[in-house]
Amino acid sequence: MASSDLVIGMIFLTQTVVGFLGNVFLLYHYSLPYFATCKLRPTDLILQHLTVANSLVLLSKGVPQTMAAFGLKHFLCDTGCKVVFFVHRVSRGVCIGSICLLNVFQAIMISPMTLKWPKLKLKASRCIGPSNTLCWVLNMLVNSMVLIHVTGKWNSKNNAQKKDLEYCSAGVSNITRRSLYVAVLLSYDVLCVGLMTWASAFMVSTLYRHKKQVQHIHRTSLSPRSSPESRVTKNILVLVGIFVSFYTFSSIFASFVSIFHNPNRWLLIISALFSACFPAVSPFVLLSHKSRLSRLH
Repeated sequence: MASSDLVIGMIFLTQTVVGFLGNVFLLYHYSLPYFATCKLRPTDLILQHLTVANSLVLLSKGVPQTMAAFGLKHFLCDTGCKVVFFVHRVSRGVCIGSICLLNVFQAIMISPMTLKWPKLKLKASRCIGPSNTLCWVLNMLVNSMVLIHVTGKWNSKNNAQKKDLEYCSAGVSNITRRSLYVAVLLSYDVLCVGLMTWASAFMVSTLYRHKKQVQHIHRTSLSPRSSPESRVTKNILVLVGIFVSFYTFSSIFASFVSIFHNPNRWLLIISALFSACFPAVSPFVLLSHKSRLSRLH
């Protein structure tokens, strides 16, 4: 085994283990209110779905990539490859959908208490469960083509007509179909990132206006600490920045992998690393983000 493969395997193994444990802790943290009161806040329900999706992304991508880096190239049969790639694509889509849903819901909850907003807040709380379910179903439908095209390598026929995905392979369709499939996936990503960016901008604007309204209170305070609005605004921007950065690179590399007939091995590795970055980092960012936003509320 080459030293580079050993390093790559250790990187994937560390990313998977640390990220999975972080998501397990996050799931436990947001499940405690249910065991105490038999009720879940809407944000807790969103975060539960997010942690499950994050864990599935890490396991479906990190474990096979680690095994492939350590020299096991043909350990998955047709069914195994179909399941692994389908679970990864679906859970990745649910991750981005859950973060989008979380930001939109927080934007609604943090909005001023005018005559229209209370009704909208009540409706938003009731729509969280169906929205989570719709996110899973939509991604299953969009990524159903994976079950047709992805196959195992060890029993694949006509390997010259197959796309090498390192530990699995995929049938090669014409460029029009591949481009159309990539366009559908990117449209979903762009829509979710656009809604999330709008919601984050709305929250930052609302917090800024609130800071201006209570500025005289902060001026009379002897504490050198920054205002709660400033701290939460900074945290929102950090969360959005991390999310958009990781998922932008992930979408770009995933698009290249889908379009190219025979993607380079390093392109596959970098794409896999970026696809698992946010699921591995998000539990720690979300815990900090949630605690500060709760104190502001």
